Amino acid sequence: MALTELVQLPAGTFRMGSDRHYPEERPAHERAVGAFAIEAHPVTNAQFAEFVTETGYVTVAQEPIDPTDFPGADPATLVPGALVFTPTSGPVFLGNWQQWWRWQPDASWRQPQGPGSGIDDRLDHPVVHVAYRDAAAYAQWAGRRLPTETEWEYAARGGQSGDHEFAWGDDFAPDGRPRANTWQGHFPYDNQGWGGTSPVGSYPANGFGLVDMIGNVWERTSDVFTPRHVRPDDIHVSADGRPDLLAPTTSPTVMRVTKGGSHLCAPEYCRRYRPAARSAQSDDTATSHLGFRCVAQV
Repeated sequence: MALTELVQLPAGTFRMGSDRHYPEERPAHERAVGAFAIEAHPVTNAQFAEFVTETGYVTVAQEPIDPTDFPGADPATLVPGALVFTPTSGPVFLGNWQQWWRWQPDASWRQPQGPGSGIDDRLDHPVVHVAYRDAAAYAQWAGRRLPTETEWEYAARGGQSGDHEFAWGDDFAPDGRPRANTWQGHFPYDNQGWGGTSPVGSYPANGFGLVDMIGNVWERTSDVFTPRHVRPDDIHVSADGRPDLLAPTTSPTVMRVTKGGSHLCAPEYCRRYRPAARSAQSDDTATSHLGFRCVAQV
């Protein structure tokens, strides 16, 4: 089993969130985290392939769609697939994401762009088109779990103190050199960077020795999304002792926190390539810019 190397992180306290950017990142506050270990890079295509070979696992994007879940829809459109990014031919209004995202039948982790595409030349790239259930299944197989949002952000900051904008400081491109795989050029039609995912570790590691915590692919966490940060003292516990933020994992409509931004993040559209940034993604969503990494208790 070729699992990613785990990096041991000490318990600590850090400033989580930001009051300077998007509303959902507020309020910035002190947050404590216990010791844990996190994978040095996102799970790759090669690693996910090993999991599938050993278990026969079928991802959400590869499963037949139940027409009863989509009443009134054309049955011809209810086929397995996923959302795939497609550059536009030129400048467009950035308020309509459907101009650059398309539903691609038969797109999956094996065929990231749909039929005719593959991963043979991308085995060291992060696996994509991974729904929450898929990521959780891999983590269980590996004897690990998905990180909480707190753990992920603590790891992404790399041991920095304060509220630095980026994982490496306050300068997006120190010495004029990008430190992460984000969109380079004019979104969504002119990308002078990778134009997609990049091999893990193509950019420098952060202070904890972790790569691709920013950019490349969004990464799933186990936390249910809330419009603003809920500080630990504000979490209400139900009668059975379970925090009410922990929704069941069996519902495909649960929205969870994703972190880190991706190769599609561009300054004029999405400045979420920062440790404090967060976004909501449904458990059943599979896209060409969404992956994950695992953690373990020390």
